[in-house]
Amino acid sequence: MDSENYKGTNKLITGIVFGVITFWLFAQAMVNIVPTVQKDLGVDLGVLNISISLTSLFSGLFIVVAGGLADRIGRKKMTYTGLILSVIGSLFLVLAQGAPLLIIGRVLQGLSAAAIMPATIALMKAYFEGPERQRALSYWSIGSWGGSGLTSFFGGTIATYMGWKWIFILSIVFALLAMWLIREVPESKAKTTGKFTFDFGGLGIFIVTMVAINVLITQGSNFGWTSPISLTLALVSILGVIVFVKYEGKRHSALIDFKLFKNKQYTGATISNFLLNAVAGTLIVANTYVQVGRGFSSFQSGMLSIGYLVAVLGMIRVGEKLMQKTGEKKPMVWGSGITLIGVAMMGLTFIPGVLYTVIVFVGFILFGLGLGMYATPSTDTAVTAAPDDKVGEASGIYKMASSLGNAFGIAISATVYSTITAISTVDVAATAGIVTNVIFAAISLISVIVLIPGKDKNKAEQLKEQTA
Repeated sequence: MDSENYKGTNKLITGIVFGVITFWLFAQAMVNIVPTVQKDLGVDLGVLNISISLTSLFSGLFIVVAGGLADRIGRKKMTYTGLILSVIGSLFLVLAQGAPLLIIGRVLQGLSAAAIMPATIALMKAYFEGPERQRALSYWSIGSWGGSGLTSFFGGTIATYMGWKWIFILSIVFALLAMWLIREVPESKAKTTGKFTFDFGGLGIFIVTMVAINVLITQGSNFGWTSPISLTLALVSILGVIVFVKYEGKRHSALIDFKLFKNKQYTGATISNFLLNAVAGTLIVANTYVQVGRGFSSFQSGMLSIGYLVAVLGMIRVGEKLMQKTGEKKPMVWGSGITLIGVAMMGLTFIPGVLYTVIVFVGFILFGLGLGMYATPSTDTAVTAAPDDKVGEASGIYKMASSLGNAFGIAISATVYSTITAISTVDVAATAGIVTNVIFAAISLISVIVLIPGKDKNKAEQLKEQTA
């Protein structure tokens, strides 16, 4: 069947969700099994932590590249490429006896995620329309936003009762099932003219800049914030951003097409997405604090945040239905606001005993409710606002915002927490770390209010565009 006559099916949705879940199986589950992997493989803890971070680093660095390539060479082909890389990367981890295969496998898994995420969003836009696309994107969000919590919970269970390598055997199974389920889907490409030239220069500047920013945030306190190394990294970061923007503005086949940000809806969805993903730093600070400051075990702290997982999964379809009734803006505003309140509650570390535990439990639930309500309207806004010939690239930028927001949010929150711990009490440090995330949520809320149009205004703008 040709791509013009094909309509998306539940089989396609299931295949895409399975593909997205493979990312979380190897990304999130790995965080919870560090002691087990270290004991089994006998690798240094520092090497193990680096191998864990490599997946998110490589996915964040190459996701825009993969999204742009998906538009050119085919979105189904890029999805298959990602799934094959996922199988190979997971197989390397299953066969690993030490650091080399572990590191190579994690790099391949990062590249896999970069290929799968934007290509699958682009397939959703290509083969679903209206409410059906919103439903499809809800399930994509369940795989993406909900997959983080699901795989974290089940990954720990699998590692405890079956052995940690079974996580990656399951990842291979899900990837193969995804490939089988989407095998009959016709290829989808952007209609482009002219010869495609890859922007190697832009990619090089982007990688250097992002690595410099990441190292500065994560290692600045160790180097000393006014040390020559930190100041050099800060200078490289600032100059890198300026040079990258100027360089890309002159390129015909730019790595990032900044013209996409002329659309206020797309800009609002992408910025708020970056900031709400940065709020993930709350999970690190709150879970660390209740263990260090309140004497919780890792199991107890995990159970404290179980409401977050249930709420995210439960609210994603609700966010979709709200969007269909009220437009995208209201559930995005409500979601950002509820997230802000939930996170702020966790910062009330001066409250004693059981009452604080109850407040944190409720805070995690509100955190999940807010993110779940926000997820589908935000993704749909970004996809709808993107031109058909740029949907892969636009999806790549949107997902890069997720990855980098998550990475920077965790790094900044952890840095604030550890820096203040050295000069004050753990209670004050936890409050400061969580207040950082409240600020992220507040700026996210403001960006939605300012940049996302209301339902009536959005309809008027779409009618104007169609008339033009």
